[in-house]
Amino acid sequence: MAKILVVDDDSTFCLMLKTFLVRNGHKVTEAFSFDDARQAIQTTTFDVVLTDFRLPEKSGMDVLTEAKRKNRDTIVIVMTGYGDIRMAVKAIKQGAYDYVTKPVNPEEILATINNALPISVGKTPETDTDAFTFIEGKSRYSQEVMRYINIVAPTNLSVIIQGDSGTGKEFVARQIHRASKRNSKPFVAIDCGALPRELAASEFFGHIKGSFTGAIADKIGQFEVANGGTLFLDEIGNLPYDVQVNLLRAIQERKIKRIGSSKEIPVDVRIIVATNEDLLEMVNRGTFREDLYHRLNEFTIRVAPLAERKDDLMVYAQWFLNNANREMGKSIHDFSPEAIDAMLQYSWPGNLRELKNAIRRAVLLEQSSSITVESLPTEIVSPSQKSSSTKTDNLKNTKEKAEQELIIATLEKVKYNKTKAAKLLNIDRKTLYNKLKQYGIDTD
Repeated sequence: MAKILVVDDDSTFCLMLKTFLVRNGHKVTEAFSFDDARQAIQTTTFDVVLTDFRLPEKSGMDVLTEAKRKNRDTIVIVMTGYGDIRMAVKAIKQGAYDYVTKPVNPEEILATINNALPISVGKTPETDTDAFTFIEGKSRYSQEVMRYINIVAPTNLSVIIQGDSGTGKEFVARQIHRASKRNSKPFVAIDCGALPRELAASEFFGHIKGSFTGAIADKIGQFEVANGGTLFLDEIGNLPYDVQVNLLRAIQERKIKRIGSSKEIPVDVRIIVATNEDLLEMVNRGTFREDLYHRLNEFTIRVAPLAERKDDLMVYAQWFLNNANREMGKSIHDFSPEAIDAMLQYSWPGNLRELKNAIRRAVLLEQSSSITVESLPTEIVSPSQKSSSTKTDNLKNTKEKAEQELIIATLEKVKYNKTKAAKLLNIDRKTLYNKLKQYGIDTD
């Protein structure tokens, strides 16, 4: 259990996040202003401070300064809108552990907190919570994945896990770790897609105080945190080309140097990577190093999309139902025949992530003892159904419909990677999020 301070002037958001974190075993204090946060920091030593960047009168930078003044080991995570990312990066250079962008995904925050806690609290990043329990499916695809896991886990081979977004690649990586001889050591996950280019080397290898502007304290890199265990690099295809060189050197030499230090530190880390892209095609395009690809590609596991393993669908659905019941204090037993039929007919482009969100939504809405079609999202029950509203077919509506269809098509093209979708659409991520909300497009 960690003591966490949540700082945000949105009281509703604070309550939501507090409830979620308490449910996951943490002790949480709320603060709605900088003055509230300062008073809380002065009276309590927190393991984690989670602060919005924009606050009335002051900013998250001021909260960071107060927290580090009280206890330099306190983990500070900054929540920021897309337009403030540059300032969030500056905050990291001045001692913040990481930043997350709004709209905030509570599970993303929980994962960030869990990854950060070993550095200050002494816990290992690997935890056997429901969030990372591996559920074995019964389809031939799932049985094949399980067979591959059992074959490769006892070895030290690097593994590439290939699969669409939301298929459960991290679950597979964690299961490999659990079944390996390294299971008593840390499992550390890094999202390469969310890693700022200028901070990637520091995140991987650490730095020493004064090595660059804002390096106010020594920092341990994730290679050292994972020493003896497993380092999981999610969406490896998003890693900048120049950073790939440093990564390859660390993997081959099994030694790292913190930024600003000449001392070599030996590390024993198993590398598992995941991607929703074709890395070999990226090699051919010149965006991914061929030598790094061959170093990583000692063993490959493909995780099939949910549409190809419908035999697993209700196994996972029941698991998510049980978890949602515990989370929301409800006791829904199963699914109606009509709901099962609708779910089996749907294509699930968002895979397990989409299934989990659909089940949680249904549990929240359902009033009976079984999930009915009325509680399922419209796109699942009637995927081809047009909007039931009777809008006049004027120029504005025609334009909006075309824009909505373009956004959906682009998201499907990039497998729901919102960063890439925004780039293809030539808009920033904040604008994309606003459009998703405007048109009711669910990508979580």
